[in-house]
Amino acid sequence: MATFGTEVRAQPASADMGHADYGFFGPDSLTWRVWRYPTSLTVGFQRAVTIEELDPFLLAAVYTTDKVAAHPRRRYDGTMRYFATVAFGDSRSAVKASEMLVKLHAHYGVGVEPISGLRYDANDPDQQLWIHITAWHSILYAYETFGPGKLDDADESRYWQECAIAAELQTIDPARVPRTRDQVRRYFESERPRLAASEATQAMMRHILGSLYDVIAEPLPRAFAPLAWIVSALVRTATLATMPRWQRELGGLRQGRLVDAAIRPVMRFAFWAFARSNRVQLRALGVLSPATVPVMAPILRGIPPQRPEKLKPAEAFERHQTPTPAAVYAALRLPEGDLRGEHDLPWEHPAAITVSRLAVANAADAADVGTAR
Repeated sequence: MATFGTEVRAQPASADMGHADYGFFGPDSLTWRVWRYPTSLTVGFQRAVTIEELDPFLLAAVYTTDKVAAHPRRRYDGTMRYFATVAFGDSRSAVKASEMLVKLHAHYGVGVEPISGLRYDANDPDQQLWIHITAWHSILYAYETFGPGKLDDADESRYWQECAIAAELQTIDPARVPRTRDQVRRYFESERPRLAASEATQAMMRHILGSLYDVIAEPLPRAFAPLAWIVSALVRTATLATMPRWQRELGGLRQGRLVDAAIRPVMRFAFWAFARSNRVQLRALGVLSPATVPVMAPILRGIPPQRPEKLKPAEAFERHQTPTPAAVYAALRLPEGDLRGEHDLPWEHPAAITVSRLAVANAADAADVGTAR
């Protein structure tokens, strides 16, 4: 995801203290129900960041900074904490994280996409909408595939309404966020013609799908390396099983239909068993993303917030005297549209793009668009 090592502070001072408030959602929300299930931090997250790389402008930003390849654990940790803060953190932490993210994107996420020669900007509202919808959809799809099952129409409508609320913490116009399953499908259909795969895309997708091993193995004793490999392989297989065939073909990713079918009951049972214990989930989170533990500990331990209130994003930005993403973005732009402090780094990477496949699969294959659920 296009976050550059975002650090979020202003969380509980101790493990026994709740958040300042419920933030924007709370325990009765679909966001809490779906995002707290263990599928979200594993298959859902990996699916989102893998599919996102099919956007050539996002890929250019990721490759220029090289943080995903060089520091997978740090990148995973910071990105996971950001999304957890938006979903589960208090309102002040969320809006402060939003402000920091826009500034980091303005500094690191601008440049020239090498194939088209066009400029990319990680804060661009269209770019942010692609990241946002891909993330929220992937989290939901993993939950429905390997978790409790498909939401009913009313719950799914609530889920996408909450997705639009979270969009207010980015440069996105919330009115553009899909509100139904059909609208989500149509969104992915509209995006498909501009998606592309290159050698760099394929290298990055393969790296992301295998990087969970590095995330898990690094903090553990070497004796746990085989376990880290098994977990990584299972999550990778499950992630591929949720990806449409045309996306796998673009990414040069292969997995048979029998494997797709076989992994589903295995992972459904594994996640069901894992979800039985909040203590186990916290221990696992300490390995996967230690920076996210202070955000999730009060939620998993059932510690109520200091003030049991939910805010709207606009109220939170005003209360905590924090500029909105649109205001920060506007302040960073010069009249001619360039960004203050940007640096166009040369495209120098071991896996530099040499082949572009801009003509992607048959657009008429509507049954497999986006996620074809």
